[in-house]
Amino acid sequence: MDRRISDRVLERTAAQGSLQTLTRAELQLDLLPCTTDPHPKAVRAWIRFGATPVQVDAEACMWTPRAVAIRFHVGTREYRCWVWANAVDPSP
Repeated sequence: MDRRISDRVLERTAAQGSLQTLTRAELQLDLLPCTTDPHPKAVRAWIRFGATPVQVDAEACMWTPRAVAIRFHVGTREYRCWVWANAVDPSP
């Protein structure tokens, strides 16, 4: 029951604003090493739809020393974005 309520809240939040991601300047991919994981790890990550922060279950697909590329689902739609590394925790 709690999971369904959380999913509905996330769907409403996603509908109210666009997913925020780090900019090219923030990522500095031309300066920092970037690792791509062929077996993405389960994580919990703080993201923003518009100005609204929400924590989601996601997979960490790539990372630099400062940022993590994640993917997650809201309903049937897949989202991808970059977030700061300290916004990501291993999934329990």
